[in-house]
Amino acid sequence: MPQPDLFGYDLAVSDRAASLAWNRTVLGFLTHSADAADHLQQAISREPDFLLATVARGLFCLLLGRRELVETAREAHRTALSQRQRNGAGPRETLYLDSLGLWLQGRPLAAAARLEEVLTRFPADALALKLVHAIRFMMGDAKGMRASIERVLPHYGEDHPAHGYVLGCHAFALEETGDLAAAEAAGRRAVAHSPDDAWGIHAVAHVHEMRGERERGIAWLTGRPQGWAHCNNFRYHMWWHLALMHLDRGEIDEVLALYDSRVRHEHTDDYRDISNGASLLARLEIEGVDVGERWHELAELSAGRTEDDCLVFADLHYMLSLVGDRREEAVEKLLRQLKQRGARGESDMDTVTASAGVQSAEALHAYQHGNYGAAFRGLAAARPNLQSVGGSHAQRDVFEQLMIEAAMRAGLLEDARTLLDERLERRGGSDGFASRRLAMLAGALNDGSNSLAESSSVAHVL
Repeated sequence: MPQPDLFGYDLAVSDRAASLAWNRTVLGFLTHSADAADHLQQAISREPDFLLATVARGLFCLLLGRRELVETAREAHRTALSQRQRNGAGPRETLYLDSLGLWLQGRPLAAAARLEEVLTRFPADALALKLVHAIRFMMGDAKGMRASIERVLPHYGEDHPAHGYVLGCHAFALEETGDLAAAEAAGRRAVAHSPDDAWGIHAVAHVHEMRGERERGIAWLTGRPQGWAHCNNFRYHMWWHLALMHLDRGEIDEVLALYDSRVRHEHTDDYRDISNGASLLARLEIEGVDVGERWHELAELSAGRTEDDCLVFADLHYMLSLVGDRREEAVEKLLRQLKQRGARGESDMDTVTASAGVQSAEALHAYQHGNYGAAFRGLAAARPNLQSVGGSHAQRDVFEQLMIEAAMRAGLLEDARTLLDERLERRGGSDGFASRRLAMLAGALNDGSNSLAESSSVAHVL
């Protein structure tokens, strides 16, 4: 007899323990819990022909953006096809299976669209909702992320087991589409309902970051440590957010302490963890901080990822790490890989590589060599398409900061001023980065200087 899942939909399993393990898997995925993978393995062990769990394993592998896990996802797809041939599959399972197949073809946006067909027929399936949210986030599709949730939001009332977690997803989508007031309100409701909603806590932290509300942001994060203590490596990202707020206040010793004891305490090679470290070190160096040998371990790991061919967002942070440690051979290898992928034009990621990835990576390389004019031009050219590399506004902001800094160091002061004005208008508040650069520019322009190097006060700050 089929077992219902926690959303009330039938699962094609007869083992009660398997269905319980599946429900814990889904809740673990919604809360970014460290034990979600263990629960999934238990569900599959209890019910080896559990097609939906097999497909979920493949999708989860692809979310990790690691080349070696693509084959694991392909294996899951083959296994699921065999399971369907032996036992049949219902419409929900079929759509999930189709989604995995599309992503393996290099079409993650089509995979997300197929999962939205799940939501059309099974609107209370929060697993499908969260997967769509994650894929569209990885592809920089903030509008699609928001629209997907808002189409089914009425089905997630307070009696729905995922009510708080879906509110947290909605809060993040609101923030990424610029509706900061609504995002903060939704995020606070999410956390009030579900205190372990790390994504909801994260969404409100993003609002504070965008507005330059560092004191409120620090209080928000430090006041809810148990809300993300259960997390997988997502907890490192939460520490990263806290470090950014301390950096905005100019508290360099606190930032370095957080980097060493929290953000990169464990030298993992997950691209998300590397991106936390690389973008934080880059921001510190922009502010003139000597980060010592910290680039070295990031570069060691990134050098082994130059042929992953999975995510442009990951590649750009590998590039940050490699140029930070002056790894010319690995830099050239990654640049060749990106150019080949951009020319290939066979997948969604190939398109992103051609429109934003190659120019951004070349610009980072130019910046390392002090070719600030070339770095500015490259980042400016990539800027209209940069959102497509994925990640959040806060994560991609390191490239915006580098572009502004490159303009200033190249003597393109009016360009830098225009970018800073646009930044203030877009973000809804001034942050430390913008305030410091506007002060530098005011001094340089008042002196009639053509470059910051000609302004002694600005050069002293740098």
